[in-house]
Amino acid sequence: MSRIRVKICGVTTIDDVHAAADAGADAIGLNFHAPSPRFVDPHAAGPLIRALPPFLSPVGVFVEQPVPQMCALAYQLGLQSVQWVGREPPQEDTYPFGLIAAFRVQQAADLDVIRAYVDRMRSLARAPAAILIDAHVPGQFGGTGQTAPWKLLDGFDPGVPLILAGGLTPENVAEAIRTVRPYGVDVASGVESSPRRKDPKKVLHFVEAVRGA
Repeated sequence: MSRIRVKICGVTTIDDVHAAADAGADAIGLNFHAPSPRFVDPHAAGPLIRALPPFLSPVGVFVEQPVPQMCALAYQLGLQSVQWVGREPPQEDTYPFGLIAAFRVQQAADLDVIRAYVDRMRSLARAPAAILIDAHVPGQFGGTGQTAPWKLLDGFDPGVPLILAGGLTPENVAEAIRTVRPYGVDVASGVESSPRRKDPKKVLHFVEAVRGA
């Protein structure tokens, strides 16, 4: 298996950035969904992005946001990728920003929806950079702490890199990787001391568990 990428999502402070960087993470997620407890005001995001060391990528997380607005903010802040969360994934081109299209999965039919979306976007020469799979929790768009159905995802290949999210922790991420074999993993609540504060030790242990898997 190739090296698993790690995204520390819901970063809100400079200390969170340093924790992700020191642990050897590959990306951080900045949540621009105002109802989220991990919301970061775009005006406050600049200092966080400027604190990033080389090769640690900033990803903007957006919920039900029109693509033009999403890409405009990504350009202003210097983001490298945009993660879209919502009911219907975007059809528009997000270039030059890599699109991570998030899906909440509960049953096998949901995997068919993902395959159809990737095929449709590829036919338009707009294939997403990656698919993110999270747990399906009614009325929630992520950050619930609930695990995705790992066994259902065993052997699933959407045709683009798969990022696994949903309830991952330092204690269970190795098992999740062995079952799903994703391109990358995404964690928020699993490495927190509170909803807006990452625990540096948990972040480090999470990354170590990923590398050891």
